[in-house]
Amino acid sequence: MFIQTETTPNPNSLKFLPGKTVSNNGSFEVTRKEDTNNELIKNILSINGVTGIFLGTDFLSINKNDETRWEDVKHIVISLINDFYSMGKEFIVEKELFENKDNNHNEIEKKIINILETKIRPAVAKDGGDIKFREFKNGVVKVELQGSCSGCPSSTMTLKQGVENLLSHYLPEVKEVVAI
Repeated sequence: MFIQTETTPNPNSLKFLPGKTVSNNGSFEVTRKEDTNNELIKNILSINGVTGIFLGTDFLSINKNDETRWEDVKHIVISLINDFYSMGKEFIVEKELFENKDNNHNEIEKKIINILETKIRPAVAKDGGDIKFREFKNGVVKVELQGSCSGCPSSTMTLKQGVENLLSHYLPEVKEVVAI
């Protein structure tokens, strides 16, 4: 099995593409090995210097601290992923573990979520991250950045020049977008 890697705008995040389905039920982020029973995720989070893992449909983004070099982490992650899939497993995650779907959104929130999911989320996923709607109140949209986007030096610019401009273009009620 050949696992490709891609750099992301965040120098402390690397995207791993196993060429197989990673999660067949949503995306999520884990930053503490105590928060999961998944053996692969626990093993990756046990690597010295790894600070988090984000799982998307067909990729994993691994975050590391500033002091750790990718040369010290990359080959271990690839080996762990190869071992996992070589045991015949189809998915790393088969059910959404942490997401509580709240479908009690008002009309403007539904429009915000639709724009985030159709116009913004695919672009963010290409960089190994995700953006999730959390709240809309008094003209302010609160979102959660995950994966490569979390802690990325360019995420503030992306939020203001990209997400905020796009949302306010389609929805004049939106005045500001902030990450929580």
